[in-house]
Amino acid sequence: MTKGTPVRSSLPVPDGHGIYTFPDDLHCAHQEHTRRLTDRHHAHDHHVLEVTAPHTRVPYSIESRIPAGRPVLVIEPHHDDFALSASGTFLAHPRPLTVVTVFTRSRSVHPALEAMYADTETVSRLRDREGAAALASFGAHRHLLGHKDADPPYRSFAPERLDRITEELRRIVAVHPDAELLAPAAVTRHPDHLLVHEAAVRLGCRWFWEDLAFWSTYALAGCDQHLFRTRTGATMRPELVDITDVVLDKVTVLRMHGSQMHPARKMYRPIRHAFTTAADLVGVSGLYAERFYRTEPTC
Repeated sequence: MTKGTPVRSSLPVPDGHGIYTFPDDLHCAHQEHTRRLTDRHHAHDHHVLEVTAPHTRVPYSIESRIPAGRPVLVIEPHHDDFALSASGTFLAHPRPLTVVTVFTRSRSVHPALEAMYADTETVSRLRDREGAAALASFGAHRHLLGHKDADPPYRSFAPERLDRITEELRRIVAVHPDAELLAPAAVTRHPDHLLVHEAAVRLGCRWFWEDLAFWSTYALAGCDQHLFRTRTGATMRPELVDITDVVLDKVTVLRMHGSQMHPARKMYRPIRHAFTTAADLVGVSGLYAERFYRTEPTC
């Protein structure tokens, strides 16, 4: 947090029934956090922004960040991947961000809203607004490449598509020569994640976020984790970032990117995963953490 009262001591902790009660506790904590920030916003505190969830049109308040240090060029497959996996780290440690979203044309929307968002163009416009709202507090610059995401049943991406997207990304990387690259580790089998990971590796990326907990149908499966370890071997070393003090602001970010999620508690899965990830923190009392990977310098 950049200003105000730290949230660490008042955060909800999952109990023995946490998979059922934790979302409600987190929802209450987030409501109170938003109320305090909204009071500051109404008192003309210019460090607090009002952001509006694109589908529900519900307003929230979040502190704007003052970026410092080496710029970061984020390469994400879809509009929500950075927000889900790595936004807590940059809320806690703001750096100048440029976010490149590769697959920006989509039919992926909550099934209950398919009649309202009935085609690729309407869904894509919603996802674009969600992506912009999620990044508002970071002051990030955005590049949208305009590719269509993969449709199920998922198949391997075509090599020529990888070549084309890599060259598009290479042109953007060339105008950000001082930026550190950040991309998905491709823990999941989703072909869009695998493609963006491979393109980022070709471009010299050595820093990756864990894109694991957010595809409940397959990403938590032991076979996926085994495939990830087999594919990367000893070349990827994990590192953890404590995001406890900013986790309620991360909830606000999740409310932006997933404004059409129903019920709303479904978007708390990344926070539950951050709680389990924090169990691996050494010598730190943090309750929530995000996991990243770096490749060894010799690789």
